Amino acid sequence: MKAQKALAAIAITALSALSLAACSDPDQGGDDAALQLEEQAKFFDIDSIETQPDIAALVPAAVQERGVLRNAASTDYAPAEFRDTDGQTPVGYDIEIIKALAKVMGLNEGTTTHAEFATIIPSLGSKFDVGASSFTITPERLEQVNMVAYVEVGSSYAVKAGNPSGFDPADVCGSTIGVQTGTYQQTLATEMSDQCVADGKEAINVMPHDLNTDNVTKLVGGQYDAVLSDSTITDWAIESTNGELEQAGEVIESEAQGIAIAKDDAELTTAVQAAMQYLMDEGILEEILDLYGAGQAGLTEATLNPGK
Repeated sequence: MKAQKALAAIAITALSALSLAACSDPDQGGDDAALQLEEQAKFFDIDSIETQPDIAALVPAAVQERGVLRNAASTDYAPAEFRDTDGQTPVGYDIEIIKALAKVMGLNEGTTTHAEFATIIPSLGSKFDVGASSFTITPERLEQVNMVAYVEVGSSYAVKAGNPSGFDPADVCGSTIGVQTGTYQQTLATEMSDQCVADGKEAINVMPHDLNTDNVTKLVGGQYDAVLSDSTITDWAIESTNGELEQAGEVIESEAQGIAIAKDDAELTTAVQAAMQYLMDEGILEEILDLYGAGQAGLTEATLNPGK
C-alpha cells in the first residue's frame, strides 16, 4: 500500500529577488533591466519518509560517514531548481527529491549547491556525489556518467506575449533563440540550425547563457525571438512572468531526464537507483513533482542508463 504522506506545503509566495541579468555570475548584475519573477517555493515533509535499511546498506562507506548526499544543480531552471526569495537558498522539485533520496538512504541530509550547468558532470565523484539538474539522458552523457531516470519531459518554445517577432516553431531558420549552456536544447537548436544551412536557409542564431533567466530577460526585452527549454521550465516561466510570455507551438522531443552519478561509482549508483525506485513505488516522487505542477512528468521505473 502506498503510504499517505503529509505534504508540508509551506508556500512562500513573494516577488523573487532573482535578478535576471545577462551575466554568467548569479551574484552580479548586468546591463539588462531586472525582471521580477513571482516564484513559489514549496517543500515536502521529508520527516515523513522512512529510512530503508536495505537501501542504506548499499550506500558507500565514505558517504555514510559523511552523512550527506551532495548534489550540484544550476539553480536557475524553475521549477526544477531555482533560488528562494533570499536569492541564495536552492529550492525546487529536484532539491526536494535529493532530500528525499538522502532520507531513504539513511543519511542526515541531502544538500544542493549551485554550480554552472556545464561544470556539474566534471565535478561528480569529487566535489559532488550526484547531479540533479534537469539532465536529459543522452548517449554523450552516458559515456561520461551513470544516469538514473526519474522524469520525462519535452522541450517547448516561449515567446513574448502576442509573439511580436512572428516566431514560427515550424520554421525556425533565421530566428534568434536563447538556450541554456550545455543543455539538450542547445544541442537540439544547433542541430536544427545545421539542417537549416543544409537546406539552403539562414542559420539559427543560437544564443547560449549559463543562466536560463538571462534568456528570459532577453526575450522579454525583445532581443530574442524565442527561448527553447524543457516544457516544465517553459510552463513555469510563463506563469511566473505574469503574462509577459506565452508558449509557441506544441511540446516536442519528449525525453527522459536522470540523476547523474560518477561512472566509476557503482555502489552509489546502485543506492540511488534503489532509493529512487522506492520513491516511485511509494508515490513520493509524484507528490513532490505535484508541488510544482509537474506530477505528470514522473516515471514509474528508475531505469539505469536507458538507451535512446
